[in-house]
Amino acid sequence: MVLPKSSPMLLTRNLLYTGITRAKKLLIILGDEKTVNFMIQNVDSKKRNTGLEFKLRNRD
Repeated sequence: MVLPKSSPMLLTRNLLYTGITRAKKLLIILGDEKTVNFMIQNVDSKKRNTGLEFKLRNRD
């Protein structure tokens, strides 16, 4: 799992958890220790605006 320094909005605990739990046999985390620690502490979750509900309601 590559964890580049990027926007704090993307570096969430949920993303880290997803990466860890999807690993089947082996997980190698490539990234700065500060970034990993930031992700562990970052419990903010943003509402995702995918437009899925609109697309499902208005499909032809």
